[in-house]
Amino acid sequence: MKLIVTGGAGFIGSNLILFLHENYPDVEILNLDKLTYASDINYLAPLKQSGRYHFKKLDLVDRVAVQKTVKTWKPDGVFHLAAESHVDNSIQGPEPFILSNVVGTFNILEECRQFWNSAESDPDSPKRFLHVSTDEVYGTLGDEGSFTETTPYAPNSPYSASKAGSDMIVRSYFHTFGLNTVITNCSNNYGPHQHDEKLIPTVIRKALKKEEIPVYGSGENVRDWLYVKDHCSALMTVFQNGKAGGHYNIGGENEWKNIDLVRSICDILNREVGEGPEDDYQNLITFVKDRPGHDFRYSVDIQKIKDELGWAPSENFMEKLAETVRWYIERYS
Repeated sequence: MKLIVTGGAGFIGSNLILFLHENYPDVEILNLDKLTYASDINYLAPLKQSGRYHFKKLDLVDRVAVQKTVKTWKPDGVFHLAAESHVDNSIQGPEPFILSNVVGTFNILEECRQFWNSAESDPDSPKRFLHVSTDEVYGTLGDEGSFTETTPYAPNSPYSASKAGSDMIVRSYFHTFGLNTVITNCSNNYGPHQHDEKLIPTVIRKALKKEEIPVYGSGENVRDWLYVKDHCSALMTVFQNGKAGGHYNIGGENEWKNIDLVRSICDILNREVGEGPEDDYQNLITFVKDRPGHDFRYSVDIQKIKDELGWAPSENFMEKLAETVRWYIERYS
């Protein structure tokens, strides 16, 4: 089976490609990535000699290049992960988010639709387009409740609005054209390969440099954390068995206040490295002005994917968090 993974040099994409390559020997993968600041092709260096892995530098906004690639590669399926994803950057400059997340999604979706409807396409191909999105499209929650797949969209940042727009485009292609699409909305991921600007790498990087660790507001914002490799297994489960036109939330059932997570990371650093100010990296925590439109709490209900597909997160959070911290200690050393 020939797959396209878009954004495969990013955090989740690189982990997904390694997961697919290791666990599905009948899969051949084309990684499409425009190699932005958030990409690192070196994460996929172990596959350099593999005949089942291929890379093409490509910006999905370039419709002609997307068309040529789809026609040449003839994919059986697509995992669409390519996206601008940093909320703060979307506040400072929204345009790249609209181009990449909305226009880019339309281009790859439309070119796949045209190819899969052509005589060149293998009639036995699954022709499935899996669109990877975020729980941020639902907006924010109070102290109780969780997002379900029927929760109305209420995005509060240019990033989440651009992802909501791309979700709706994909949804329309199932209902209008009958395209075999499926949408997933995940909670916050953690694990190796995440870009330095994200919360967990930022805490580790700042701490190791003995710099102030910035925490927005009072740190009371709550996020559900999902180990990236659990996410990868969920994506393949949905790709293989999800209902056409379906929509599945993927989460870790693992909510943490930001301040509690930061303190836990500091505790791990105290054990693994030591040398924090006054023997405690928590002394570096500094509360900074909250960002505009900062959602208070995200929580996703994953009962649907459990009931329909039998998937549930399997990794222990504290064990994997410690493993993740050790990975970044080595990276930053």
